[in-house]
Amino acid sequence: MILVILFFIWGFICCKIGWDSVMRMSADLRDLFLYEAFLYYNPLLLVTMTVWLWGVNLWVFQHSNVNYAKIFDLDQNHLTHKEIWKCATWMTIIVPTSMTSYLYLYSHGEVALAAFQPVLLYAAVAMALLSPFDLFFLSSRYFLLRTLWRIVFPLQAISFADFFLADILTSMSKVFSDLERSVCRMVHRQVATIAWFEADSICGSHSVAIPIVLVLPYLFRLFQCLRQYKDTKEKTSLFNALKYSTAVPVIFVSALKYHVFPDKWMNVYRPLWLLSGVLNSLYSFYWDVTRDWDLSSFTRIFKFSKPHLMSHLLYGRKWVYFWVIGSNLILRCTWTYKLSAHLRHNYITVFTITALEIVRRFQWVFFRVENEWNKMNSKSNIELSMSELPNEEEKLLNSNGHNV
Repeated sequence: MILVILFFIWGFICCKIGWDSVMRMSADLRDLFLYEAFLYYNPLLLVTMTVWLWGVNLWVFQHSNVNYAKIFDLDQNHLTHKEIWKCATWMTIIVPTSMTSYLYLYSHGEVALAAFQPVLLYAAVAMALLSPFDLFFLSSRYFLLRTLWRIVFPLQAISFADFFLADILTSMSKVFSDLERSVCRMVHRQVATIAWFEADSICGSHSVAIPIVLVLPYLFRLFQCLRQYKDTKEKTSLFNALKYSTAVPVIFVSALKYHVFPDKWMNVYRPLWLLSGVLNSLYSFYWDVTRDWDLSSFTRIFKFSKPHLMSHLLYGRKWVYFWVIGSNLILRCTWTYKLSAHLRHNYITVFTITALEIVRRFQWVFFRVENEWNKMNSKSNIELSMSELPNEEEKLLNSNGHNV
C-alpha cells in the first residue's frame, strides 16, 4: 500500500514539474516544443500501456483456465502477469521521469542537457532489450526477439505466436513511425530543436520514410499469409492477405497530400483515401468477427443458441458481446485517422486514437486466444475419441467371440 501511495505521489510531482516547465515558455514556442517532446515520448508511453494491457490479458487467462503457455508454446520460464506488471511499473516510472527532466531542463535554458534525456532513455531501452546477459528475463527477451525475426523473415512455417505478435504490431504501426522519426532526429543531432517543422529536412514531416514505416507491419503480416498459403494451400490465407493489402492505399494515398497540388488532392486523392479507408475498416471488422473470433453470424452472437460459442473468459454475458462488437467496429473506422500521414500534426488526437486502437487490439486478444484454445481442445477431444475407437472394436469382437 505504501508503494502505491509513493507511486501516485511521484506521478503528481512529475505532472506538477512538467506543467510548470511548459508554462514558463512563451505561448508561440509552447506548441512547437510540445509537439517535438511528444514525438520522443509518446511511442514509449504507448509501449508502456501495451505492457500493462498484456499483463491484464495474462491475468484473465490464468483465472479462466486458458492455457496460454501451451497456445504460444512457451517454456516453463515464461513471464507471469505479475512479472509483466512489474516491468510495466518500472517503465511507468522511467519514461515520464525522463520526459519531466526534458521539459524542466529545456524550459530553464539547459538545451544540451535536455537533448540528452531522450537519447539516454532510448539507449537504455535498447540495452535492456538486446543485452546478452542473464538479466531482465533473458529467456523471454530471446523469445520476443526470435519471434520478431521470424515476422520480418517468414522463411519457416508460421506459428500462432508469429502471426499473433504480427497482428499486434499492425496496431502499433504509428508507434514505429514515431520511433523512426525520433531515432532519425537523434542520429542527425536535431533533438531539442524545431527542425521537424522544416518539411524538406531528412527527418521532416514530409519524409518518405513515414509511410514506409507505417506500412511495414501490414506487409509483414501479408507475407505471413502468403507463406501460410504455400504451406497449407488454404484459400482463407489468401483472403486474409487481401485484407492486409487494403491497408497499403490508405497509407500511401494519404502521404500524397504533401506531393500533389491541393486541388488534385481534394478532387481525386482525398475521395480515394476515404474509400480505401472504409473498405479496409469494414473488411477488417468482418474478419475479426467471423474468422478471428469464429462467430460466423450475428444471430449466433445475439441468440446464443449454442452454449459452446459463449466466451469462457467473460462467461457469455450478452452485454460483453454487444460492447466488443460495437466498439470494434467504431475503432476499426478510426484506424484510418491514425494511419493517415496528412493528419499526424493533430498529435493529441492521433495519440488518443492510437491508444484506443491498442486497447481495441488487446480486447481482441481475449477472444482470439480463447478461440484458439477452444480449437485445441476440440482437436484433442477428436483425437482422443479416435484413439478409443480400436479399443471399442476390440471389446466388441471379444464379446462376439465369447458369445460364440
